[in-house]
Amino acid sequence: MCGIVGYIGSKNSVPVLIEGLQKLEYRGYDSAGIAVYNNGSISVRKYKGRLAVLEEKLQQDTLDGCLGIGHTRWATHGEPSDVNSHPHTNCSGDIAVVHNGIIENYMQIKAFLIEKGYVFVSETDTEVLAHYVDFFYEGDLIKAVRKVLQKVRGSYAFAVISKQEPDKIVCVRKENPLIVGIGEGENYIASDIPAILAHTRKIYLLNENELTILTKDSITFLDEEDREIKKDIFEVNWDVAAAEKGGYEHFMIKEIHEQPKAVKDTMTSRIVPDSPTIKLDDIKLTKEDLEGINKIFIVACGTAYHAGMVGKYVIEKLAKIPVEVDIASEFRYRTPIVDNKTLTIIVSQSGETLDTFAALKEAKKHGSRILSVVNVVGSSIARESHDVLYTWAGPEIAVASTKAYTTQIIALYEIALHMAHLKGTLSDEQIAEIKNEMMKLPEMVKAALEHKDTIQKFATRNSNAADMFFLGRGLDYAVALEGSLKMKEISYIHAEAYAAGELKHGTIALIEPGTVVIAILTQDELFEKMVSNVKEVKARGAFVFAIAKEGNKEIETVADYTLFIPHVSDILAPIVSVIPLQLMAYYMAVEKGCDVDKPRNLAKSVTVE
Repeated sequence: MCGIVGYIGSKNSVPVLIEGLQKLEYRGYDSAGIAVYNNGSISVRKYKGRLAVLEEKLQQDTLDGCLGIGHTRWATHGEPSDVNSHPHTNCSGDIAVVHNGIIENYMQIKAFLIEKGYVFVSETDTEVLAHYVDFFYEGDLIKAVRKVLQKVRGSYAFAVISKQEPDKIVCVRKENPLIVGIGEGENYIASDIPAILAHTRKIYLLNENELTILTKDSITFLDEEDREIKKDIFEVNWDVAAAEKGGYEHFMIKEIHEQPKAVKDTMTSRIVPDSPTIKLDDIKLTKEDLEGINKIFIVACGTAYHAGMVGKYVIEKLAKIPVEVDIASEFRYRTPIVDNKTLTIIVSQSGETLDTFAALKEAKKHGSRILSVVNVVGSSIARESHDVLYTWAGPEIAVASTKAYTTQIIALYEIALHMAHLKGTLSDEQIAEIKNEMMKLPEMVKAALEHKDTIQKFATRNSNAADMFFLGRGLDYAVALEGSLKMKEISYIHAEAYAAGELKHGTIALIEPGTVVIAILTQDELFEKMVSNVKEVKARGAFVFAIAKEGNKEIETVADYTLFIPHVSDILAPIVSVIPLQLMAYYMAVEKGCDVDKPRNLAKSVTVE
């Protein structure tokens, strides 16, 4: 959520800032603004609404300046409005700040500053930063920011510019993403790589609490003791086009169709042909290590949490190690029993999710080994972990995650097979059989994508549904949860997922004539029970869309719509069965005219608790 862009150089910063903010729109926002040093003063333009509003205003009221910072805001403190938008300034307008995250003690600081005569115009915690920098400013912006950092609590990334020192941007990150882009006679800051990828492929990844000073010709990093830090340059090796729509109407549908490649890429080089071993990149998880582990936690949020539920089932079934799956925002507050005999698997697309990052640090504090499954190289979670397994999904721009989910599951399969091999809980032949079928998954996913017409017809008929229920058993229940989340996220239809065996324990009371039910029946040993559950809801008037494996024709005689996916083993079915659910959510949202890539109230990377 929220996006920061900054530029210092010799050309007009405004086009650079606007372009950068456009590339960060996927993060979710409700207002946008820029602050530019212009003819001896800082000019601020900020407006509620989409970035197009800011762009239109700037066409009528042009700005030109070689130093600037920009921001897209997702409201936390104060409603979306022009005045609550970033950047924020001090009373004189000489200092401007953009900020992501939360200043936890802003109320105390605000009260202190009001006593000192400062006047506040917004409801935000960010405006406190602007006035606080002003309070400490005595001609040295770096020293003023350092004093602020010694007083504020929370998680944040922010950047500051000053009229008195127009040769620099001062910024810092703590538990919120921020990167620095390296140019020639110009430098950049951004919340994420796509914002500056058109200008440079050379970046610095900022670590926790590093103070960074940019001029047009230099970049300086200071630790908390103001000692200079030397950092390695990170070269971005993916194409700018990977973050473009490429002819698709929305990023989400593009990313759904990228899943065959993403799944294949996440397996390439890891699933070794003609060998029982799984090569987990540089992860050194030995047989002796596993013998010292008596429990695994999988910790994640949202879609990643649903991937973790599949991971629990698979690790327990294949490697015979007890696994608990936790929602990250609950994990550290329930005093989990974690020690040096615990392995904690952290799952996150962005690698920056604040709740998940906090859970990682909690587990690490208690001696747990951390293995993270993330998509973004060099992200905070990746850098803080003992081991990292990257999901090679490429940039995921749409807020609703699709290819990140399927690649996270692939990564968890790889971890489970590696553990099963080390522990000897599966024979070499059993591992080979699973691996061989995994290599067929990209083609199975491609086949599942070909059901677009059936799903579009269903969406046209049911886009006005007020409620939808997703039912499944075993792994199908985990997939039902993800399908339900997708439907809620982008179509705004109230959708709930239930373990089908729970129907008679209360849920069936909600079924009435016309209620839309999505039934997932891919687990062979549970198929007959699921057919019975479908009959139960049909008897009460439900309209049923069923997803089953090829060959299970019986369900056609019961359901109103039936979609068959390629025949796949039960344990690998979630990779294929989720595809129709993603498409269903997408086409329902399109039919309703929803903003598919930027659903209301949501953000791609959640950087506040």
